[in-house]
Amino acid sequence: MTRRGHPIPAATPWDGAIGSPCAAPALAGLTAKVRLQIQGENPVTQTARLVQYRGVLGTILTMVRTEGLCSPYNGLVAGLQRQMSFASIRIGLYDSVKQVYTPQGADSSSLTTRILAGCTTGAMAVTCAQPTDVVKVRFQASIHLGSSGSDRKYSGTMDAYRTIAREEGVRGLWKGTLPNIMRNAIVNCAEVVTYDILKEKLLDYHLLTDNFPCHFASAFGAGFCATVVASPVDVVKTRYMNSPPGQYLSPLDCMIKMVAQEGPTAFYKGFTPSFLRLGSWNVVMFVTYEQLKRALMKVQMLRESPF
Repeated sequence: MTRRGHPIPAATPWDGAIGSPCAAPALAGLTAKVRLQIQGENPVTQTARLVQYRGVLGTILTMVRTEGLCSPYNGLVAGLQRQMSFASIRIGLYDSVKQVYTPQGADSSSLTTRILAGCTTGAMAVTCAQPTDVVKVRFQASIHLGSSGSDRKYSGTMDAYRTIAREEGVRGLWKGTLPNIMRNAIVNCAEVVTYDILKEKLLDYHLLTDNFPCHFASAFGAGFCATVVASPVDVVKTRYMNSPPGQYLSPLDCMIKMVAQEGPTAFYKGFTPSFLRLGSWNVVMFVTYEQLKRALMKVQMLRESPF
């Protein structure tokens, strides 16, 4: 098959990416979360009648049975692109932004300062990484029954960027930025601030020392808090970003229609895979971050040492 004289590579959920053992398992749970969140949105469609998802494991097994073994990893490339751009900004700038908001002479940063820093870095990260998030959600939400892949709208990640920009305008790549900023500001505050506070309290009360168990417990607790407070916005964000032009007038319209048609429990669709994903991601992210910070501090000390 060709397009304008150029061959189109065979589309795969991996989009040419092979490897990344840390990202792949998390992405499988994230894809299951997206499918559960959009389920019931368009009950009249044929695919909605043919495919029904129940629970995390049931969703993944249904996807594998109906769409193939690699289907849980839809949008892997876009997911990696998002994490590289998003995480580097929101985590890498947090301490610097926190220092900017901290009054001069203060012994420590207040809770308000930490929340402001978390919201600021979260909004900055979303603004930069929004196109990758839109493409990721489109890949994860697309249902392709059978293994031929002939009905795929996008042949790959780069083709998805081009197609969305051509059909919906460049603004289409930033669709749902506001609910995404709200969602990630909440997640960022809950993750970073909760981790910061939990770690501080565990150390202050001498419950744990500044090592792996402390980092693990703090990160796991941060993941749970983030899932609880961010799930409603996350569901609205996912549905709005995945919607075709004209389906919803705004994120608020999406929320109102969702509550009217499915009830308030729709806000917590996909809660379990969300928690599994955020919990595991927080543990990997914060434990790695702490180890890298320690290694950099040792290198700096060795450089400053006269011998």
